[in-house]
Amino acid sequence: MWVQKRITLPAKRRGFHLITHDVLASIPELSQIRVGMMQVFIRHTSASLTINENADPDVRVDFETAVNHMVPEDLPYVHTLEGPDDMPAHVKASMMGASLTLPIRDGRPDLGTWQGIYLCEHRDRGGARNLTITAMGETGVGD
Repeated sequence: MWVQKRITLPAKRRGFHLITHDVLASIPELSQIRVGMMQVFIRHTSASLTINENADPDVRVDFETAVNHMVPEDLPYVHTLEGPDDMPAHVKASMMGASLTLPIRDGRPDLGTWQGIYLCEHRDRGGARNLTITAMGETGVGD
């Protein structure tokens, strides 16, 4: 079985946002896959995806602090036409990555207990973000 969906996430403020529920709600066919893979791809160059701790909100704050420390906005960037947060957002997005690949086991991503999918919004006003979600695998959950 192969299934692919495109979803649009509403604009979010700069920072790290758990989107696990949004992703899973968009692809109910996942429940039919016994064993397989799911790829989540973000169709933008100034936002990214990652998997990390899904329980303590302080993790999201610390992520933003650490990433801003690694990629400051006050470097002498050449690409500045779209504002001072644009080029640093491109660098952060390349560091974090544009896609995730997750194993599917018995109709769900086989995430660890405290893992969740994050949208990493690197712009002050990034706007809505588009994802392509592709799942593939053998069907027959519960057979």
